[in-house]
Amino acid sequence: MMLTASTYRTVEDAYLDLLRLACEGPEYRITARGNNAREIIGVSFRLTDPRQRLPYIAARKANPIFQFAEALWYLAGRRDLKMIGYYAPSMRHSSADGITLGGSAYGHTLFNHADEGTPSPFERVLELLRTETDSKRGYLPVFSAAELADRHNPDVACLSGLHFLVRDGRLHLACNMRANDLDCGLLSDVFSFTMIQEYAAVQLGVELGHYIHTIGSAHVNDRNAARVQRVLSEADVRHTCFPFPAMPAQTGPQTIERLLVHEELLRTNTVKYSAEAIAHLDVDAYWQQVLLLFEVYRQLQHDQTDTVSRDVLDALHPGLRWLLGHKWTACATTEGPR
Repeated sequence: MMLTASTYRTVEDAYLDLLRLACEGPEYRITARGNNAREIIGVSFRLTDPRQRLPYIAARKANPIFQFAEALWYLAGRRDLKMIGYYAPSMRHSSADGITLGGSAYGHTLFNHADEGTPSPFERVLELLRTETDSKRGYLPVFSAAELADRHNPDVACLSGLHFLVRDGRLHLACNMRANDLDCGLLSDVFSFTMIQEYAAVQLGVELGHYIHTIGSAHVNDRNAARVQRVLSEADVRHTCFPFPAMPAQTGPQTIERLLVHEELLRTNTVKYSAEAIAHLDVDAYWQQVLLLFEVYRQLQHDQTDTVSRDVLDALHPGLRWLLGHKWTACATTEGPR
């Protein structure tokens, strides 16, 4: 008999089953740091198509703008609050100094260079996998016991580590979480980690494999119970699906740098981009979609518009347009999904 994690094609399917598990049969009722929650200990699932990392559930109101911003923030090895706090103001409460984030700045641990000219931990793992393709050592730890030295630390890493394994020309990623909020953190985490997985596969020149997600404490906070019930009610009747394309083979560190130059210009309201202007930027069409999202957010935050520019919305991937339309009324259109 083979013992493996439950298998799903998309993150949406896994997300819904985990919510059902936590709501219908929790092992424990816990109160941790003032949050009452239902908890299941020791949960795992496998995604066979990690690119399908966005959930198309209207009641959930997923935010692809934040998800892409967080993934880029990780890939750039950053820990500054000024960027990520713009997309998720609530993260400011997790900063001890109001300037940087600690444990949750996973990219700083994974992609940052300790010294000039020294490879990052991520780069070391890639080099290992290039020279020893069947290696079992491609593990990147993130959580550190030192984070517990201060009992009042507001930002302890939920991610224990990422394990990269190349098998039969495909890159698999096994992610280990010490804890996951199934309604909130899970979707963002899977989005970012599968983006990192696909980014690594591109660097290695191999195909994208499976993604395996294992959680120590899988929980749903009571304060989100009403939304969870709405999500599960919708799940019984929804039929929406928008396959997402593959990351371009040319993607590399310079791509991330170019994107973040434009991201900062938009975040600081230094530029305003039309869809046509973005189409002529020196980035692949795949990544132009991300800049279109950032332009949408610039309009929402700085222009405080009641209606986002139609040319920008029309240029978006239909799945992204669908998600924005269910998140912000300013992004809603009279047309259905295309």
